[in-house]
Amino acid sequence: MTNPKDNNNTPAEPVKASIRSLLPPAKLQVIFFIIVILGIAADLLTKSIAFDQVEKKGAIVVIDGFFNIVSVENDGAAFNLFAGRTWLLTTISAVAFVAVIASFMFGRTTQKLVTVSMALLTGGIFGNLYDRLFNNGLVRDFIDVVYWPGKHWPAFNVADSMLCVGVGLMILAVFLTEMQCRKHAPQQKSGHQ
Repeated sequence: MTNPKDNNNTPAEPVKASIRSLLPPAKLQVIFFIIVILGIAADLLTKSIAFDQVEKKGAIVVIDGFFNIVSVENDGAAFNLFAGRTWLLTTISAVAFVAVIASFMFGRTTQKLVTVSMALLTGGIFGNLYDRLFNNGLVRDFIDVVYWPGKHWPAFNVADSMLCVGVGLMILAVFLTEMQCRKHAPQQKSGHQ
């Protein structure tokens, strides 16, 4: 009679090993989830503080003629695109949130820059999705930048900033990867043999 404890190779172990092989390295997972959690916390906390302070004091001038804290609720996307289509924007955000996490977890990501980019995208998507779900479909924006005397950039928030930086880093990662591929590609010989 054999002792079941002697058999260390249970049928589930190969399945677990194959799933683990699909996931990014543990170090990248830690980086990803720390950035996502800190990003979401920073977004939601700054929105709460900014709206609370503006409600008490009115718009707050941080740098006169350049940077203010305001309270604006936006029912559209960037530059107020798709305004009033909350269900559409909420659905797109929810799908994008799941897609980015799935791409990170199962896309065999090995680059730190791509990991940081995807984490910022995930945090930014979630921050604005949270507002759409729990703030009557309205995203809270509070950063007001004057880019020319009398001209204001549309108000934005930390989640929007994370999205922009995340996209920028992803473009940079693609560019750097392309440069590495060209550098290591075999040189084509010209001329006849």
